[in-house]
Amino acid sequence: MKKIKMVVENDITFEQGCEEYLINCKARNLRDGTIKHYKDSMKQMFKYLDADMYIKDMSKETVQEFIIALRDNSNMNDVSLYTYVRDLKTLMYFFMKCEYLPTFKIELAKADKQPVETYTDIELKRLLKKPNLKQCNFTEYKSWVIINFLLSTGIRQHSLINIKIKDVDFENEVVNINVTKNRKPLIIPLNKDIVKILQEYLKYRRGEAEDYLFCNAYGKQLVKSTVYHEIWQYNKDRGVEKTGMHRFRHTFAKKWVMMGGNIVTLQKILSHSSLAITQNYLNILTCDIKRDVEEFNILREFKKESIKM
Repeated sequence: MKKIKMVVENDITFEQGCEEYLINCKARNLRDGTIKHYKDSMKQMFKYLDADMYIKDMSKETVQEFIIALRDNSNMNDVSLYTYVRDLKTLMYFFMKCEYLPTFKIELAKADKQPVETYTDIELKRLLKKPNLKQCNFTEYKSWVIINFLLSTGIRQHSLINIKIKDVDFENEVVNINVTKNRKPLIIPLNKDIVKILQEYLKYRRGEAEDYLFCNAYGKQLVKSTVYHEIWQYNKDRGVEKTGMHRFRHTFAKKWVMMGGNIVTLQKILSHSSLAITQNYLNILTCDIKRDVEEFNILREFKKESIKM
């Protein structure tokens, strides 16, 4: 238990300011995942910055010193470094708003995002091969259904585990996603293949309308760690070394574009707030673009013509 102390506003420490920011996050009703992210970032900050320093003594140099300290850590990649520094910037802007700091601009150099390696066609063929229902258990079968569902909707894991049976509208062939990252409900159309898969799945899953669509072996709501482990095991059993729930979302986006899907529609399905965010997903197509460049090689075409002449 921390002893309560009388603190003059100008004597607020960095750690106290961080605690105040977390309270502000809760007051703004930010997602638990977002608040946890800030808590984790603060732990990293306290490794390199003095938690007891006064906020009034922070400056642009504080940010620069933090960046240098992170770069000295050989285990820190550019994306993680940028994330921690961006969060420090957010905190300092909050301190400025509270008038703990004088207002000044903090500019950060953006880190290059590494393309996410998506599932290959060979891997997808293995993952989408239906298990033998007479030999497999419910967990294996459910994992197969989940993978089909993710590749049909592109939804996030957090949304997936919060879908209830009543949210699937078979008559109109849509699924109502009520738990989303931006907290805006989303309606996603379902293709006829996934509709049939879900109808069959519910014959085994059973359950009431208020029950969760995807559950554990006891019919209870899944947690993220359980889903991750089950999909990891499912992939491994099929000789697919890649794993990660978000990889299915990237694969969905890639396949959508490669098959000629409209990017504006993709933005709505992925529930991105702007087209720019969806564009970031398209950076994953580098390898596929390289193949297209080779296939539609103008120089090669004219080289053939010159040989004929």
